[in-house]
Amino acid sequence: MEQNRKKVPLLNKVAYGIGTGGGNIFSQIAAAFLLQYYTDTALISAGSIATMFLVCRVFDGISDLIMGGVVDKTKSKWGKARPWLILSGPLSLLGIVLLMHVPMGASEGAKLVYAYATYIFMAVIVYTIYGIANTALLPLMSRDSEETTMLATFSAIGNNLIGLIAGASITPLVMNLGWSKASIILGAVSCIMILFSGLLNKEMADEGDMKREAVPMKEQLPAVLKNKYFFLLLLIGVFSLLMNANAIGAQIYYCNLVLGNPAFMSVLMTAGQLPGLIILFAMPYISKRWSKQMFLLIGAVLLIAGFVITGLAGTNTTMIVIGTVIRSLGAGPLLSAVFALVPDVVEYGYWKFGIRSEGLISSAQSIGSKVGIGIGSALTGWILAGVGYNPTVAATEEVINAVRFDYTWLGAILSVAILVIVLLLNVEKYAPEYMKNNERKH
Repeated sequence: MEQNRKKVPLLNKVAYGIGTGGGNIFSQIAAAFLLQYYTDTALISAGSIATMFLVCRVFDGISDLIMGGVVDKTKSKWGKARPWLILSGPLSLLGIVLLMHVPMGASEGAKLVYAYATYIFMAVIVYTIYGIANTALLPLMSRDSEETTMLATFSAIGNNLIGLIAGASITPLVMNLGWSKASIILGAVSCIMILFSGLLNKEMADEGDMKREAVPMKEQLPAVLKNKYFFLLLLIGVFSLLMNANAIGAQIYYCNLVLGNPAFMSVLMTAGQLPGLIILFAMPYISKRWSKQMFLLIGAVLLIAGFVITGLAGTNTTMIVIGTVIRSLGAGPLLSAVFALVPDVVEYGYWKFGIRSEGLISSAQSIGSKVGIGIGSALTGWILAGVGYNPTVAATEEVINAVRFDYTWLGAILSVAILVIVLLLNVEKYAPEYMKNNERKH
């Protein structure tokens, strides 16, 4: 039993990373391409889409909390999180395909209604089921700190590697096949990867948990809301994904309007993800010397430096790539160490308030990431709408300057906010106490 609680086979770690990468295909579409698809292909106004992204975040926050409670109350032979992760695979295929099939012959109002319906289905329902289940699965696979750190590292590697491949592949896929066929391919790949993790991985058998009655939501929720690290996880998720989604969303307009080179998008997508992927391999070794918080602090400083260099670059593509690489090195820790902190926050809450809530604690990361992606994409849309962007006419100097600020200096400002939040996220200092105390409870 003790061994089962501690060790996770390598194949399962790889499978977990693949499943996380499968979910990131939708994140890549939502962050980098969806706004441009709606504005330039479906010809829906940028302001309307930006508002849609924000409105849907309200429903998203509610659905995340509900789904977190559902996972915590689920009892099945498959476990608590796995049944929902498996369900999210085919639903992701359906949702991605529906997103990219806006009826082109309809009026703009009808297109907007369709966009709302399909975006809510995919982002608010399907991605919520996937995100909560996938995050909650990590602390359910092991309670050993080194193992959960390794799982989080494999998750982040899968997230970044598959995100890199997807980000670099979407543009040529669309150019050669169109959005309709590309969406079917992307949805199918996402489905297969999520199912690979859901079907292969298992939750650990803990006799204490099996005997323990499910805690009602009315008791779980107050305990979680007393946990200050729940809110810090939520905030770091909001600001890190807001920063990332805004930069990626603005990137395609930056290449088109500021640099006048749409093909440079593939270069920046690679520069923005590959270095961050490489640094993740160092996380297990760094975590043994330094805390996950220190890893995050280094990441936040690199983010600030990367955005500042890009802002000073003008149209110097060499400097832009250097700044983007540095930014990527900073973003890598945020996608890994924050995810690895979820089990720490779960154990801290169990120690302080006597209630274990993997699902609800995981909802902080899910809510934060989706709110961040939504607002990040909306920011670009609002900025474009505010300066009168029109894809059918030549861009004005005001539009070009707005895109330049959006892609560079706004990212630096958001990165400073991330640094402040990371300084407060010091849950690991309580690890000796809550690990010793929680071991006695099992």
